[in-house]
Amino acid sequence: MSYLGPEFEPVPQRRPRRGPFTVALAALVPAALAGWLVYEVVGDSGGSGPSAQAAGASGHSAAPSAPGDEGGDKGGGESGDKGAGSPSATGRTSGSGSLKGKVVVIDPGHNLGNFKHPTEINRQVNIGTNSKECDTTGTATDAGYPEARFTLDVSRRLRTLLEEQGATVKLTHDGDRPWGPCVTERAEIGNKAHADAAISIHADGSAAGNRGFHVILPGAVHDGAADTRAIAGPSRDLGVRIKDDFARATGAAPSNYIGGGTGLDVRKDLGGLNLSTVPKVFIECGNMRDSKDAALLTSGAWRQKAAEGMSEGIVGFLRG
Repeated sequence: MSYLGPEFEPVPQRRPRRGPFTVALAALVPAALAGWLVYEVVGDSGGSGPSAQAAGASGHSAAPSAPGDEGGDKGGGESGDKGAGSPSATGRTSGSGSLKGKVVVIDPGHNLGNFKHPTEINRQVNIGTNSKECDTTGTATDAGYPEARFTLDVSRRLRTLLEEQGATVKLTHDGDRPWGPCVTERAEIGNKAHADAAISIHADGSAAGNRGFHVILPGAVHDGAADTRAIAGPSRDLGVRIKDDFARATGAAPSNYIGGGTGLDVRKDLGGLNLSTVPKVFIECGNMRDSKDAALLTSGAWRQKAAEGMSEGIVGFLRG
């Protein structure tokens, strides 16, 4: 009955006589309602009932999106989450702990504060074959997204992935120092940790039109404080695995301007490699000065894939 308001009196109506069908229907309704309630309680325990669907619609999903994805990071902003990029955040299976006892050192190239400390970073240090600057500022996209921000974000994502596999992970810096460290100290951190694998993460600053990634391997150097003869072979194995898995995870092509399409480059002029006594490689993830590569490098979703590719290569190397 509709509500007429306090100033109206409802018109008395004759109550119709109920027939047998009406009585039977009235008896069935409470029973059907009780059955539905039982279904809700029992069926929802498996997560497939109406309540579970309503929960999913309200945003309580079992696999949240990775921090720093494009929705919250357009233009290359850093997520700032040191634990960003776990496998569970992308729907991947959590690690099995198979890397327990293994040590990995991750070197985020450059430092966001380097440009404020020109005297310190321009100081010459001995890398065995010659002397070089302590560190450099790194490059940036044409829109101003710094290489140092990119490398730190990817390094944090990679750390999360490897720790979920049971590895002990050390970063040469974690945005916790005003500049540096010098390339000599970056190598020393890996050496002192007795790392089973080390990787230095970078992005290139080449000419527009130069695209793709490449992994830099240490050449066989024996000069002064540098002696890479024992690690050159294992480092190549590490680099090849990372190259293959990085390409598969990101869909990126090997560099079209370095390495002759192999995605590999051997160098003897990098202090971080020359002074390493543990298997170590550098990776240039793309060219920040090319607009197409820059669109990838500034995408949080793509950086997650990049970290996954590196992780898979490192895991494969450490498992042998």
